[in-house]
Amino acid sequence: MNRSALTAFVRHNSLGVVVAVIALAVVPLVAGAYWTRVLTVCAIYAIAAAGVAVLYGRVGLVSIMQVGLVAIGGWATLRIWHATHLPFEIVMILAAIVTGVIGTIVSLPALRLSGLSLAIVTLMVAGAIEVLISASGFPNGGPGFLGRVEGGTLPVAMPRPALAPDDPAYFRYVVVVLLVAFLLLSWLLASKPGRSWAAIRQGEAGAISVGVGVTRYRLLALAVVSALTGIAGALLAANAGLLDPVSFKAQQSILLFATVLIGGTFTLGGAVIAGFFFQGVPPLLDAWGVNGNLIFVILGLGLVQTITTAPGGIAGQLSALWTRVRARKKADR
Repeated sequence: MNRSALTAFVRHNSLGVVVAVIALAVVPLVAGAYWTRVLTVCAIYAIAAAGVAVLYGRVGLVSIMQVGLVAIGGWATLRIWHATHLPFEIVMILAAIVTGVIGTIVSLPALRLSGLSLAIVTLMVAGAIEVLISASGFPNGGPGFLGRVEGGTLPVAMPRPALAPDDPAYFRYVVVVLLVAFLLLSWLLASKPGRSWAAIRQGEAGAISVGVGVTRYRLLALAVVSALTGIAGALLAANAGLLDPVSFKAQQSILLFATVLIGGTFTLGGAVIAGFFFQGVPPLLDAWGVNGNLIFVILGLGLVQTITTAPGGIAGQLSALWTRVRARKKADR
């Protein structure tokens, strides 16, 4: 990672950096145990949201299977740990590799698709993953790679990483992983893969004419995003030690995609906003005495506003506002 890439990361993703740094310093001090756990899950899903943003905002691919890939990452994490009891960091990397391979393989038939066709195919994949994990009972808590607990035996929960045994420490742990993931994505976007992805988004014919291997770079994008989504699944598994298949329904992938559009697909800061909308707003509404299902109405109105007046999402609007404020201050000097 050279200095120019690091500078570009901070400049183009200042919102996400500021939010993450403030969260690291403030949230564990002021938030109670419940909200610390909620914000931890928000940060975890911000990683998955960043993958959606890269695929759609930078490559032009509409992938609606990310929550299914989170489930695969979580399942792989639980099974690898129960079989090996390796340190969590090693298990997380292995789960990312497994998810990257599976995500790439299931995406192979859709590599030459785009737009609505790709959206339908990936949504069907998400539905298939939901059926598989429901039919299998999302095996966890038993011995070996495929072990399951049966009858009245209680499942064994996977412990949290040694570096983060309690809720505040685990929140900081997740935010640090989030920043590392953002740094990796920023480096890719600022290098040759990012330029190739931008060319593909502008038009496949134009990309081919300048020597871009469309299929190869689409495959790279899907592999990277799937692996990062697997990391999100690993963090989610470690958060509670167990996972429930009810949390990974296919419609959740649609909601995640909607929140990414609202948060903003052209900056990674939009993924932070998307993670909060996806996992933070429903419990916030419940705390205010409002039915959490109102999130569907909020997302619907937000999508209309995004599509019609703000294609850059909330992050894009905040970035434009910050640019105007800075320009005004500079003019007043």
